[in-house]
Amino acid sequence: MQVPGYLAKQAELKSKGVSDVIVYCVNDSAVMDAWAKDQKVEGSILSFYGDSASKLTKEIGMELTDSRVMEALGNPRCKRHAIIADDMEVKEIFVAASEDDPAGDGKPESTFVDNVLKHL
Repeated sequence: MQVPGYLAKQAELKSKGVSDVIVYCVNDSAVMDAWAKDQKVEGSILSFYGDSASKLTKEIGMELTDSRVMEALGNPRCKRHAIIADDMEVKEIFVAASEDDPAGDGKPESTFVDNVLKHL
């Protein structure tokens, strides 16, 4: 849901001053390259990056280590989130996770492009 929305609203994002949308996950670069190809992001403002060692994820406090997630996936993941940054300064952070839904799967709307656009 997130990637197609950001792709569809590139013009609106650009009109609000957004130059780049960075998508990263706790995956290796081969997985991220394949996902980028599948989502047809080439030539768009979206770039995909892997954080296979979770260095960025840990550094920004987004590591998902809830036991329910670890039981299902086997290793720490990244919380579903969106960050608005301007000139390397974080302006807003939206995290979909909640106590009863640590992965943020049940209510991911806070990370969707429409919510981000409201805050630009």
